[in-house]
Amino acid sequence: MLALPNTTITLITAHNTINYYESVRTTLGAQQADSAVRLFMAPGMNHCGGGPGPNTADWLAVLERWVEQKQAPNEIVASHSRNGAVDRTRPLCPYPQVAQYKGSGSTDEAANFVCTTP
Repeated sequence: MLALPNTTITLITAHNTINYYESVRTTLGAQQADSAVRLFMAPGMNHCGGGPGPNTADWLAVLERWVEQKQAPNEIVASHSRNGAVDRTRPLCPYPQVAQYKGSGSTDEAANFVCTTP
């Protein structure tokens, strides 16, 4: 919980989500866990949506491909909109990978990033 003067804001930290994900991998074993669960961090996304980062994706299509076609996601392209128009896209990478800028092109386009392990 974060307490500011005259305000109380309850946050779910990304660290707790990572800790839970790691505990699942430890309990089930990495191979079994990877067949059933993936963690995609969304930098700049508030809890359940919004925020300055890319926060919209076709989540249902990703899950359908995984369940129905056995195609686990290796990346999810998310977008951010301002005034109803997409102004930024970015790949969301399976943890612990992160999106790294390739060094050329617009930093607002997902195609100019690659998922890599830090």
